[in-house]
Amino acid sequence: MAEARVKSEIALKGVGVSPGIAVFKCQLLSPHTDKAIQRSISADEIPNEIARFEEALIATHDQIKHIQKQVAEVLGDEHASIFDAHMLVVDDRTFIEDVIRAIKRDLINVEPVLLLVANRYADMLSKVEDSYLSERAADIRDVTKRIMANLAGETLDQMKQIKEPCVVVAHDLSPSDTASIDKAKVKGFVTDLGSSTSHTSIMAKALEVPAVVGLHNISAVVSSGDLILIDGAKGLVFTNPSEERLEEYRKREEEQKLITQELSTLRDKPPQTRDGYLVPITANIELLEELDAVGARGAKGIGLFRTEFLFLGVETLPDEDQQFESYVRAAKSQHPSPVVIRTLDLGADKLPSGFENPDELNPFLGDRAIRLCLSRPELFKTQLRAILRASVHENVRMMYPMISCVQEVMDANTLLRQCMIELSKEGIPFNQEIEIGTMIEVPSAALIADIIAPHVSFFSLGTNDLIQYTMAVDRGNENVAHLYKPTHMAIIRLIDHVVKVSHKNGLWTCVCGQMAADPRLVPLLIGLGVDELSVSPSLAPMIKDVIRKLYYSDAVELAQKALNSSSAEHVEQLCHELIESIAPEVLEISE
Repeated sequence: MAEARVKSEIALKGVGVSPGIAVFKCQLLSPHTDKAIQRSISADEIPNEIARFEEALIATHDQIKHIQKQVAEVLGDEHASIFDAHMLVVDDRTFIEDVIRAIKRDLINVEPVLLLVANRYADMLSKVEDSYLSERAADIRDVTKRIMANLAGETLDQMKQIKEPCVVVAHDLSPSDTASIDKAKVKGFVTDLGSSTSHTSIMAKALEVPAVVGLHNISAVVSSGDLILIDGAKGLVFTNPSEERLEEYRKREEEQKLITQELSTLRDKPPQTRDGYLVPITANIELLEELDAVGARGAKGIGLFRTEFLFLGVETLPDEDQQFESYVRAAKSQHPSPVVIRTLDLGADKLPSGFENPDELNPFLGDRAIRLCLSRPELFKTQLRAILRASVHENVRMMYPMISCVQEVMDANTLLRQCMIELSKEGIPFNQEIEIGTMIEVPSAALIADIIAPHVSFFSLGTNDLIQYTMAVDRGNENVAHLYKPTHMAIIRLIDHVVKVSHKNGLWTCVCGQMAADPRLVPLLIGLGVDELSVSPSLAPMIKDVIRKLYYSDAVELAQKALNSSSAEHVEQLCHELIESIAPEVLEISE
């Protein structure tokens, strides 16, 4: 009897986005695809293929009706009517009969036939000059994807099917995938795609599980059940690790536990430099389940509550009362410390199930965030009313995402005032002096911060997008990832400008992006005059450790050197040298 072949260890290097070490068997998630394998069928199999097709059509019809009902409840019949075109496609007998005829004629399975017929229809319509008809091409493609998924028996809820603790391996993970994760089962993430600022990465930090992304082909290298070792700090992944490797990481894990235990003793100590400069640390949260971790890790309050995750991974969009309950729960959990609720940052790669948005060539520069909310006032006002109602707990603040011009702030404030008037007439209490802020994550907003300042109470620097848009670098594109530089002179000067404008106008400025969570960059931000840092709860002890070992005077000196520098690499070196001299232990768990 032949011995089973033992798989050899394979070492892979990616982008470490959430520190920690995990050793578990992997669970490989199948990608959703619109590609079809063609196979020949006999004449006797034709009825079965047609039946499969018709069952998939019925399932798709029911799904679209359900989605249409969800959107109608929240956005109104006008927006729900966009699904009428989808219903026309799935019920189009000409389209259906074309597919059935091709199955009978060519004696092949339904999947490739469906794609061929659908693409032919879509291509014809896309070439028509009439805009209404040309837009129907997108409807055909969307419906076809749904039918294909139903034919394959695929589900978007693969995470919910995980039964045992494991490391999830996937080509990529969407926000909807990560929104339904059970932390007790998912002990780490490993993906082919992704970057340090992708939403999968943000979720991994929020859940405090090790994660490595940008591995290119990990999903092709492993099989479900393979043992996998993740080093989230260094971005290393080992498949089928050797005994020597496992022993090495057992020792490293013990060392990291000791450092983490030492950092945990800082929980109740103030985030204050050696020379007495206080820098408040607040938390970024994705999920209500993280609320307990905020205070437990030493942060005081929430600097960024990402509300879009209330909308993802659910069958029905949350109404005003449901949102109100979530915001009140956050406010009560942190009182009297502040809770900054960011209004919906939907669009681009984040859309709720059933929330239809036209295909865009570049969705990250398209109808998203404040733009999407202003174009859907009923959706936006539902959230504004819920936040205002929660503001009766006076620690609630609110901010708008992706502001690019002052008119957007003014339009949002107009809707906010309308909601205030409505609530007053209904006798519902709220804080009329609620603090309103804006995210500064678009270069245009940074450059006109002085014009925006009179309309708000604070700024929150979203450095992830600010770097992406300033550098013209897609943060998820591995081919240009090396150009994504937080220490680039343009970024440092923009932050310096925004902080100076903020202080001149009596406002305060927080950084809630990835720069605030990088211990090497914390002294630079403090030296530039940033008033508050907001990070994932799990990273609060590390950032507090840096602040408490830093002299404010050294931070100011570092910032001045950076502003006078000529290269991102030189600034990065200066930052690294300072941290190495004052808090080398954090480099062990963050690099």
